Amino acid sequence: MVKKLQPNEIAVISHEDIDELAARALVEAKIKAVINTSASISGRYPHRGPEVFIQSGIPVLDQVGADFFDRIKNGKEIEIHGQEIFQENRIIGKGERLNKESFAQKIKEAEKNYDIQLGKFIQNTMEYAAKELDIVGKELAIPELKVDFKKRHTLIVVRGKNYKDDLSVIRSYIEEIKPVLIGVDGGADALKSFGYCPDLIIGDMDSISDETLKCGAELIVHAYPDGRAPGMERISSLGLTAAVLPAPGTSEDVAMLLAYQMGTELIVAVGTHSNVIDFLEKGRQGMASTFLVRLKVGSILVDAKGVSKLYRQKLKFRYLAELVIAALIPFVIVSLVSPNAYQFLRLIYMKLRIFLQI
Repeated sequence: MVKKLQPNEIAVISHEDIDELAARALVEAKIKAVINTSASISGRYPHRGPEVFIQSGIPVLDQVGADFFDRIKNGKEIEIHGQEIFQENRIIGKGERLNKESFAQKIKEAEKNYDIQLGKFIQNTMEYAAKELDIVGKELAIPELKVDFKKRHTLIVVRGKNYKDDLSVIRSYIEEIKPVLIGVDGGADALKSFGYCPDLIIGDMDSISDETLKCGAELIVHAYPDGRAPGMERISSLGLTAAVLPAPGTSEDVAMLLAYQMGTELIVAVGTHSNVIDFLEKGRQGMASTFLVRLKVGSILVDAKGVSKLYRQKLKFRYLAELVIAALIPFVIVSLVSPNAYQFLRLIYMKLRIFLQI
């Protein structure tokens, strides 16, 4: 939906506990307001998604009800007055305005409930981990690929928190090492936005642009363990071909297993989901597959998540002063050795004194 939004339109969504990434995508679309049929923050667990709207000055009307979609049509003009929504001077909906005070109250409530959610999450993770042990014990039925992973690093990019900042910080690594580039769904768009063409794109193909899918990368549709691959419908509609890889877990898990199994020397991950909040924001009630995959590939995995916060390169005045002084040293030596250069510098010095009247 975000790709279809135009500036100053009102986004009508149904997204309980909206995650920060989705909120930023809406803000970047330059929308006028958000109407959410669900609660942008339910109070189940603490997250900062709705705060993105508040900081950007975008009004949010929450909990207008799931049947609101039946009362509106895409492209029709509506108005928001306070907590009420009007169309042609007729009230068609009512919700709760999200502001700093209500958000702060929800965060307090969420912090109290977090231990409960954490307990459920851990229990769910362990239950599913016991069922998905094949992720560690068995190898994937990987289709034949053109890209060679042997004796090379692999960079896996997922469209997660701060993925743009982290990708920007490791650009020098990409330029120097030239790793195999894997884009996981929207992560492939991220690579393209930085001027890189992915070697491999893997995912269910629901959050990636047509342009990137046509960039020439090898395509792998992540299918359910029973072989169902809904993403193939889109690939076929674009006249493209792709391999199908049935596997449990998330597409980023499968990308790591694929690189590991193909003999890569090192896996560098950007934007991956690795903590409880990440998974709860994506609507997942456990992280069994991610836990198992990281156990398996952990010896060669480097998670670059948050590296932009760890290291921010800045040009300090001291460095600049040292550079200027270093450049002046040979110039001064030449002026002392050469009489002509000395006279030239003396002439410049006198003109500066006259110009500055000193």
